[in-house]
Amino acid sequence: MRLVAARRTRRARCPTALGGDLPQGAVSLTPSQLTWTPGRVPGVENAALLGSSKAEGPYMERVRFPASFAIQAHTHPDQRSYTILSGTWYIGYGDTFAETRLQALPAGSFYVEPAGVHHFVATKDEPLVLQLSGMGPTATRLLDKAKASK
Repeated sequence: MRLVAARRTRRARCPTALGGDLPQGAVSLTPSQLTWTPGRVPGVENAALLGSSKAEGPYMERVRFPASFAIQAHTHPDQRSYTILSGTWYIGYGDTFAETRLQALPAGSFYVEPAGVHHFVATKDEPLVLQLSGMGPTATRLLDKAKASK
């Protein structure tokens, strides 16, 4: 874990923390220091906080979704932990997207999703930012590749 954190500190270029140099292995990022990049799903943006979701080992990232957005039923190969930072996240479980099965998770909510669970997600009237962590490498596998995200 120390190597992952140390590498991320250099990439984030965070030279100081509370008036001093960061100790080796420490990570300190303010919101303005996040680098948002296009996510795996068009319209979604990611900002790496720790490690990389594309590499072996632990990762943590912020994910930004626009308002009125949905991702059809899909899975991930790793167990993930989520914290909703702003907005309301709607999640449902099963093989096909069903509005009636969506559960609203407002800002401050937390949940853990086991690896391989079939689920679908949406935002409604507002954009959303969440923080997720897992063990990489990860992926998003749509169950019905013919259906695109809205």
